[in-house]
Amino acid sequence: MTRRPLVIGNASGFYGDRSDALREMLTGGPLDVLTGDYLAELTMLILGRDRLKNPDLGYAKTFLRQLEEGLGLAHERGVRIVANAGGLNPAGLADAVRTLAAKVGVPVRVAHVEGDDLTARVDGALTANAYLGGAGITACLRAGADVVVTGRVTDAALVSGPAAWWFDWAPDDHDRLAGAVTAGHVLECGTQATGGNYSFFARHDIRRPGFPLAEISEDGSAVITKHPGTGGAVTTGTVTAQLLYETQGVRYLGPDVTTRLDTVRLTDEGADRVRVTGVRGEAPPASLKVGVTRIGGWRNEIVFVLTGLDIEAKARLVRTQLTEVLEGVADTTWTLARTDHEDADTQETASALLRLVVRDPSPDRVGRTLTSTAIELALGSYPGFHVTAPPGPAQPYGVFTSILIPSDEVPHTAVLPDGTRVRVPPPEPPASPAPPAEPAALPAPPAFEARGSGGGAPEGVGGAAPAGSGAEPRETVRAPLGAVAGARSGDKGGDANVGVWVETDPAWQWLLHTLTVDAFQALLPETARHTVDRHVLPHLRALNFTVTGILGDGVASGHRFDPQAKALGEWLRARHLDIPVALLPAPEATS
Repeated sequence: MTRRPLVIGNASGFYGDRSDALREMLTGGPLDVLTGDYLAELTMLILGRDRLKNPDLGYAKTFLRQLEEGLGLAHERGVRIVANAGGLNPAGLADAVRTLAAKVGVPVRVAHVEGDDLTARVDGALTANAYLGGAGITACLRAGADVVVTGRVTDAALVSGPAAWWFDWAPDDHDRLAGAVTAGHVLECGTQATGGNYSFFARHDIRRPGFPLAEISEDGSAVITKHPGTGGAVTTGTVTAQLLYETQGVRYLGPDVTTRLDTVRLTDEGADRVRVTGVRGEAPPASLKVGVTRIGGWRNEIVFVLTGLDIEAKARLVRTQLTEVLEGVADTTWTLARTDHEDADTQETASALLRLVVRDPSPDRVGRTLTSTAIELALGSYPGFHVTAPPGPAQPYGVFTSILIPSDEVPHTAVLPDGTRVRVPPPEPPASPAPPAEPAALPAPPAFEARGSGGGAPEGVGGAAPAGSGAEPRETVRAPLGAVAGARSGDKGGDANVGVWVETDPAWQWLLHTLTVDAFQALLPETARHTVDRHVLPHLRALNFTVTGILGDGVASGHRFDPQAKALGEWLRARHLDIPVALLPAPEATS
């Protein structure tokens, strides 16, 4: 007998997301399960520092505040709650939920998943947590849990675990699990699936986008949607954007299943409904990723404001004046952002920003001695000297790395509502290593006329047909890539990920042959000294680029102006190249 689809929603995409989202999702329409994602690489560092101050902490405290009202609403509506808010202390959070339930008079059965914390096994780690799969969540729900809190599971496991419980899938139901993982990846970042952080945001009212939900069928296919009457939009574009977010390669490796992102197909099923089908899965790898955070040292930052004329000379003067005090500092980075405009009509738009970031194992080298020397320049440096804010004391910064550990060495454990501890075995490893992915068949390239360029991509990028194609030339115009393409970007440790997609087949043929690795690096010169890999996702009309090492030691180290690469995709869209006129949107008629 086929069971009806599982209706599963999300009420949190990060630690600090909208506090009223849990109530909004519980009262907005039917749900079977409500999830919350609270963990990220930076969050683990924050929780690790919390745990240093108080061993009883280490979990997302905001989750408890949301449950003060949410527990009663979920109980009334029969909705199970699954969240990774347990962070470094899922047992502590489970106890806190029980205490809260007794206080508000709501009878709930609480379970938790643990075993991911491997900190004691990694020398010098502040935190070390394996990314567990959804099987522990499945076991807790099968035992009747109303609330399941976990430590570090994969974000998508918050959906795949409940789906396996609902449909009683086996660990080797790879295609079904891969479909649920795909749905979970779409839901995990909350309103990013309903129009938030979306390249074409002007098409929709996203002042307050609703949170997403998925209707998952027994075969693993799903419909992505949202509660009626909520803001934002669910379209093939918003779902595509989220599918491209923070993935690396066409094989999306996970602890339960390897999901083939190059098999995902999206179909528009009407207003705010996008169906996800065709997802293929393979056996998971025999090892788990372990995210490790450490205190990397101490950092400080000073931003000098340079106004008016002679900006470059003013910057050189400051750098020269601070040369002596910066000797011996382990890492010094100067960045001049030319935000100034010629003949500007406001002082702010006449100003540029010179940013100094320093990092060192010792707080003394980047503390008062440095900041005092910088401020002492106030009356003896460039004309108009001032800084954006008074420099403060040195602050510790974190470093994120990842390692692999055999799955059978991680004590994945489901602690059931009655306290019974159930060891969750890892899935059977593949009988033999999976063969490499077959390269996607490339459509026949169109032909474009090469034209001169005045900036952005080098001459001819985007404009010429491949040699020997015999295709007819087309008229092109200099325009930003974003005129035809959307993008979304993010971080994976020290790597950046940039997904780029288009909406029509002709635009896809052009993008596929135009946006090569060389063209990508020419458009984004900061990536030129890094290894860049390109992955082709033809069913999504998308390319995914991984830029290795551009984020240094990760977001917590504050290495880069945009430390999580959140806007790297939008910078790419703003770069100009030669685009066929036929691909550009028609100009709006003027009255």
